[in-house]
Amino acid sequence: MPAAPPPGSPPPREGASAELLARVPKLLDAMRSVGSGLELHSALNRICETAADLANARYAAIGVVGEDGEGLTDFVHHGVDEAVARRVGHLPDGREGLLGALIRDPQPARLTDLAENSRYRGLPGHHPPTQSFLGVPIRVQGEIFGNLYLTDKHAGEPFNDYDLAMVRVLATEAGIAIGNARLYEAAQQRERWIDGSVAVTTALLAGGDIDDALQTVAEQARRLSGAAAGIVLLPAEGGGLEIVAVDAPHRTNALGRVVAPENGVVAELLAGRSVFVDDAATDPRLDTALARSYGPIMLLPLCRDGKVLGSLVMPRARGDRPFTRTERALGDQFASQAALALTMADAQRDRERLAVYEDRDRIARDLHDLVIQRLFATGMMLESAQRGSAVPEVRDGVGGAVDELDVTIQEIRSAIFALQQPAEAPAGLRTRVLREITMAAVPLGFTPSHRFVGPVDTAVGDLTGKNLIAALRETLSNAFRHAHASRIEVVVDATSALPDGRPGVRLTVADDGVGIPEGGRRSGLHNLERRAESVGGASRLGPGIGADGGGTTVLWEAPY
Repeated sequence: MPAAPPPGSPPPREGASAELLARVPKLLDAMRSVGSGLELHSALNRICETAADLANARYAAIGVVGEDGEGLTDFVHHGVDEAVARRVGHLPDGREGLLGALIRDPQPARLTDLAENSRYRGLPGHHPPTQSFLGVPIRVQGEIFGNLYLTDKHAGEPFNDYDLAMVRVLATEAGIAIGNARLYEAAQQRERWIDGSVAVTTALLAGGDIDDALQTVAEQARRLSGAAAGIVLLPAEGGGLEIVAVDAPHRTNALGRVVAPENGVVAELLAGRSVFVDDAATDPRLDTALARSYGPIMLLPLCRDGKVLGSLVMPRARGDRPFTRTERALGDQFASQAALALTMADAQRDRERLAVYEDRDRIARDLHDLVIQRLFATGMMLESAQRGSAVPEVRDGVGGAVDELDVTIQEIRSAIFALQQPAEAPAGLRTRVLREITMAAVPLGFTPSHRFVGPVDTAVGDLTGKNLIAALRETLSNAFRHAHASRIEVVVDATSALPDGRPGVRLTVADDGVGIPEGGRRSGLHNLERRAESVGGASRLGPGIGADGGGTTVLWEAPY
């Protein structure tokens, strides 16, 4: 007695050759259709549609198995319209039932009646009724990619051996097409991450404002990872990590927050280890309200030469899929490149700072060796002339001039002393404002005037003060790089009231430059607005102090 053919093999040619031969051209067309195109999700949709047409099935779907082999991470379907799909709601996750069994035992399955199978757990509400079932695994380069499911033939009859054989051939071709689409998608993905790394490196080494550069890092991280936000954190003075840049589609008050060093995730990051979370809402290490509003999160340390420079966080929305192994690897590479760029940018700023200090030393020497000596010699000449004059008015006038020279010499000596002081971090806001003004005087070629109103040092809190200093630095930098101003006035008023009546501090920086041209670059202004909003304040523009309101006035205010 001859052995029975294996499952999925077509019956002998006798009596059925006509049906087989009739299906071969259709199978070849299906294989050609499946192999066209390189976009992965489009390929999956095309495979579903082609398989349903080949087997004359009403419904088709592909369940993509997760990297851990436990359940489905994607479910592409054909035959169920969008309105019905919305009513059905949650797609199968493949954790249990018949679909889960096919994941654990990836073998072809053909059922005449789903309800009679012990592994069947029923259909979700609003799903159209189905009876017959055909499931075939899809392998990509020898590994299980997922399963192709077909249900309900249009004629109402069960799937036969020819259907199974044809679909198995199609699944093999689908595996090849999916493999090609995956390779293409991986190449495109790597190219995007490389371009993002180049943009970050360019921004960090451009010599502009560091806040702009860090914002670029956050923007690129969010765009490349498909995350809901991109967040950059740097070590805080008192320990832990401080949020210094955020890119999100909506306003957030996260900027300036410090995550305590006791947090388990912070300890991991500061130790140079990456952290990947599948669901922030259920992970005990993420105990902040901000983190629990997201789903999967990728937290990467910015490390260089064994030193942790900061951290890069990319959270996805609740319910989004976790980050894949490829995305994690690309994210690690991006973080390493960003850390390298940060290190190079720090070295570049150190060189620029050293050049400024050397220039200040040279100016101090010139003031001492040339200007003071000449003023001193001029004073001696005037004193000699004073003694030789017989006219009382002349002697009094010359004496007054000598006194003024003495005062000028003392002021120059004070300036020399200030130029020779190291740039220690001051504690008071007033001192920090003065330092920013003094540092800006070097590239500007003049010293902006300044005025303080109210208890600046005692009333303004640390977080608001830090953001005010950053806003002042940004504004003075814009005045130097873009406004070409010859006069700048800085006012810090700690007695102002915000529009809603809260007490606060207002920073006013006015110049007589060229103003802001239409269509000009406004990233710096956006930074000012973002910083103000992060502490509950606001930023706006007004006319400058030049002729007829020429120039620009920046008003930045925030509560204490």
